[in-house]
Amino acid sequence: MAAAGLFWAHWLAFVYVPMEGTMRAAQRIFYFHLPSAWLCYVGFLLCAGASLLYLLKQQSRHDALALAAAEVGLAFGVIVLTTGPLWARAAWGVWWRWEPRLTTMAVLFLIFACYWLIRSFGGDSAPVRKFGAALAVLGAPNIFFVHVAVTRWRGDHPNNIQLEPSMRVALYSTLLVFMVVFGLLVRLRYRVHLEERAAAALSRRLSRLGA
Repeated sequence: MAAAGLFWAHWLAFVYVPMEGTMRAAQRIFYFHLPSAWLCYVGFLLCAGASLLYLLKQQSRHDALALAAAEVGLAFGVIVLTTGPLWARAAWGVWWRWEPRLTTMAVLFLIFACYWLIRSFGGDSAPVRKFGAALAVLGAPNIFFVHVAVTRWRGDHPNNIQLEPSMRVALYSTLLVFMVVFGLLVRLRYRVHLEERAAAALSRRLSRLGA
């Protein structure tokens, strides 16, 4: 179902929607760039929320959910930071510009990339979990600065784009499909992390019995 939805989203973006007059074919990046940015935010907010629950309740399942959400949020963030320069090249003639929204988005991505590195390679001890959780909770408010960057600091990034009806159909349909993919990926990674922890706990118990 998700695969069919992705095919449908690509058909809408590349066939159904008419060619935009100014940006031409490059404008079609928009239908993947914006939904990916929104779901990147959702992933990081979910990570921060689950991390806060972990700090309050010390339950492993909350930490597992936080890590799963960060991983999926980062995956959508990679899409954002890949399609963004492609669009920038067509619009501005350069791959990257230190424009407020681009810069704040890159900083946000790096914060959660650091969280993922800490949680993936720092071990699974309680102090590492708590440090990662605190980083996620403190890092999530940066989403606000990404959101207001264009209006507060007069950036060049497009904002409040006026869309024709066919463009809105393609945009929100792609968003719906990406939401399904997002949910499936978070669920899958969450289950993987829970099973890894259950296997590790069983292995420790067997080691103690064998000793």
